[in-house]
Amino acid sequence: MSKILNVRLPNAAAPVYSREQFDQLVRSLEQVIFQLNSTYSPVVTEDKDSAYAWYGDGGGGMDTNGLPNPISFPPTSLDAFGRQRVSEPYTLFDSQNRYAADNQFDVSTTGTGTTTFLSNEAAVKMEVTSSGVGSVIRQSYRSFPYQPGKGLLVLATFVMDSSTSANLTQQVGYYNAQNGVFFKRTGSTNSFVLRSYVTGSVSDSRAVSQSSWNGDKLDGTGPSGLVLDPSKAQILWMDFEWLGVGSVRCGFIINGEYIVCHTFNNANDIANVYMTTAILPVRYEITSTTSAVAASMKAICCTVVSEGGFQQTSVDHIARRTTLLGTIGTTFLPLVSIRLASGRTGAIVLPNRVQVLPTTSQNYEVALVKNPTLTSATWAATVPSDANVEYDVAATAMTGGTIVQTDYVTSSGSGGTQNTSFSNAYNFDLQLGVSIAGTSDVYTVAIRTVSGATTGDAVGSLTFYDLTE
Repeated sequence: MSKILNVRLPNAAAPVYSREQFDQLVRSLEQVIFQLNSTYSPVVTEDKDSAYAWYGDGGGGMDTNGLPNPISFPPTSLDAFGRQRVSEPYTLFDSQNRYAADNQFDVSTTGTGTTTFLSNEAAVKMEVTSSGVGSVIRQSYRSFPYQPGKGLLVLATFVMDSSTSANLTQQVGYYNAQNGVFFKRTGSTNSFVLRSYVTGSVSDSRAVSQSSWNGDKLDGTGPSGLVLDPSKAQILWMDFEWLGVGSVRCGFIINGEYIVCHTFNNANDIANVYMTTAILPVRYEITSTTSAVAASMKAICCTVVSEGGFQQTSVDHIARRTTLLGTIGTTFLPLVSIRLASGRTGAIVLPNRVQVLPTTSQNYEVALVKNPTLTSATWAATVPSDANVEYDVAATAMTGGTIVQTDYVTSSGSGGTQNTSFSNAYNFDLQLGVSIAGTSDVYTVAIRTVSGATTGDAVGSLTFYDLTE
């Protein structure tokens, strides 16, 4: 028999039973239950039977043995480290071409290569013509920080030319001239390529053509049943589980579904890192070779996202002038400047705080200027606290550049302090970028007087974060 767990009295209107009769009946039932339970032998499958009776065929919660059914998610619902994707990713970079070609990208052209802003399509057309060979590279100035243990998600939209000429190559992805992963179309062959500089030489040997993709080949035979057409607008996606030896998933988003086309697996398979770094730019590229080909490719939008958040942790590094800058007049003079060191142009460096101390009573304007032309700059090998950044305090004049921040200082001995970062986050928009040719951005703290004929004197500093140290 089954164990008695509860006793229910017959339903009846209040006048039928008196309170005393109810009490007597309850006490009698309690004695019966006590006697029965004292001789009760548990049934081994009792809990399972009860659970299965409740859930029927399991109801998604229990199997036929009364055990919980494991909950699983589609692979693309998880980030590169197996965490469930959430609706609030941490955006490191985003680009769109609403009113002009996004100036966060550098452009390099050769031969017949040209670019045209398509205002009505919010896109940039990268074109080569039949009058000769040519190329166009459109690459973000910034490389993007990868934090070990967090998935890095890259999305990029594009339209490729329908030409099947073997002399035309089109590429888009997260890569530069040495490392990275990208989608490539040469002639009518589509492939994913993992580029590596691990040996000291560039290698694209890990190129996998569409017929050999280990996921959905998008040839009509895969789980989606879809056929890839790069001449139609596409959303390329890839995520990186770097740590030097993690996996890289590559694919396309079609009809709102993340489709995994190919995964580059590396752990337990290679004897070294699969590429030098995961700190890389976004890049679009079209090239005609040998024979002239008339073709164009459209670069639309892109974004780079850190999944699982982004840890805001860094120490300040300081570039400073310790000797007075004298005879400050109404024209901006450079106090101190920084740039990425030679051979370290992949470093992630962001200005943080400007500090200026005038020693002459006067009213001053202090500016943080991006990419001015400096006169007689002498770049020190590196900032004493940072091997990735060079600094200059010798420049005697400056022209041009873009003012990205200003502050005002008045009276003798008053110090100006201005943060360039947000109170709770890095300001990645101020990150030092690099051109395709490898030329670093420059930031200069500049100062000028704004009233009176008296010239001034001052010292100053620029602190910065280096997220690669």
